[in-house]
Amino acid sequence: MAVTAQKTVILYPSLGVGHLNPMVELAKLFLRRGLAVVIAVVDSPDKDSVSADAIARLAAANPGMAFRLLPVPSTGRDDYPNPVMRIIDVMRVSNPALREFLRALPAVDALVLDMFCTDALDVAAELAIPPYFFSPSALGYIAIVLHLPDYYPTAPASFKDTPEAVLQFPGAPPIRALDIASTVQDRGSDIARARLAQCARMLEARGILVNSFDWLESRALEALRGGLCTHGRPTPPVHCIGPLVLPGTTTGGISERHACLEWLDTQPDRSVVFLSFGSLGRFSTAQLREMARGLENSGQRFLWIVRNPPEHQSCNSVEPDFLGSLLPEGFLERTRERGFVVKNWAPQSEVLQHQSIGAFMTHCGWNSTLESIAAGVPMICWPLYAEQRMNKVLIVEEVKVGVVMEGYEEGLVKAEEVERKVRLVVECDEGKELRQRVMTAKDMAIDALKGGASSEVALDEFLTDLHKNRTCTMKSAT
Repeated sequence: MAVTAQKTVILYPSLGVGHLNPMVELAKLFLRRGLAVVIAVVDSPDKDSVSADAIARLAAANPGMAFRLLPVPSTGRDDYPNPVMRIIDVMRVSNPALREFLRALPAVDALVLDMFCTDALDVAAELAIPPYFFSPSALGYIAIVLHLPDYYPTAPASFKDTPEAVLQFPGAPPIRALDIASTVQDRGSDIARARLAQCARMLEARGILVNSFDWLESRALEALRGGLCTHGRPTPPVHCIGPLVLPGTTTGGISERHACLEWLDTQPDRSVVFLSFGSLGRFSTAQLREMARGLENSGQRFLWIVRNPPEHQSCNSVEPDFLGSLLPEGFLERTRERGFVVKNWAPQSEVLQHQSIGAFMTHCGWNSTLESIAAGVPMICWPLYAEQRMNKVLIVEEVKVGVVMEGYEEGLVKAEEVERKVRLVVECDEGKELRQRVMTAKDMAIDALKGGASSEVALDEFLTDLHKNRTCTMKSAT
């Protein structure tokens, strides 16, 4: 689609790199289409703000992209019963800084908000800027949470009361009550009320951009476009413009190739199990040792990203034998010919794209799910928090490109289960079937991004709507 006059779009992510990174990928897409883009990042003294150093690294890695840190005050609280409540409060107290920033700009044609930034709708309305939402979560998650206000009156007070009950939502496969996102498990809780209020406000947007693609979530897309999720309330246009995933060449601004990639170069094709659980995924020492025993007994090659357990958060991360103290005695030495253990971080997308990776043990975060599908790697699902159990249902039961790790609900997965699932995916016929299906999903992801295909058409629809908007000339605050 030809761009006749450059438009300016402000992207406004929530706290944390898990929300910032998808916005960066969205910004790249917009830049390729000729839009001027600024990513406004909240810089709060509260936890989980993205540091100035991290922003500087992202800016250096993306020279055509503009970032702006918005200093905001603390919420004045540190006793939140749920970390999501703190995020909601931080984004609420950020409104004055966002307003001041937007007023200082000569023109703003759209404000693209993270799902946790619904309070910014008030700023958009005050300044007459068209608001859109961008979801870094699955489209199926949006379909369910938009329907919950209608579903709740007939449901138990808490889904925890009937964990094995199978629930039916428009646009989603049947899902156990236990697998509903933790924030909305108990309808009477403060966090559930806050999240449902936020999701209800999403209907005020001009459109919803989603990091997904039509083939992957066709059921949810049909339900949302058909108005089945909101019962009489109009649903904004939904644009599936993904998958937006970090390319395989990304190294996070680090020029040297990571050592784990050099090791992967020496391994046979599709032979290595990659274990990575996101920036917040941490296991107890007891669980880490069960995982280690399972990996060792499986006899399979593995690349494992290990983070400090919750009980060792203050441990010095550069202590030479720290990994040795966490894992079973002699484990690193016994498995050094077929295993590679990394402390804290590795370039996940680049690892998944490597030809030696044969399976991905994952927490089922949506970014990780899309990266695995885009790389054609089957998943071993071990959801940990947020809506990851809902993603697990899509992966295992809807698209059938993964298997679930039994026992995660009880808080301790035994070594025997780790061994069994690793062997199943790497060695067994069921694993071959998973690989065939995930390769089909990979092909569909690639096709969705081609010219004239579904994600390209969805982006064109968004741009058409954007170019209908009157350019908003902002006046400085008096």
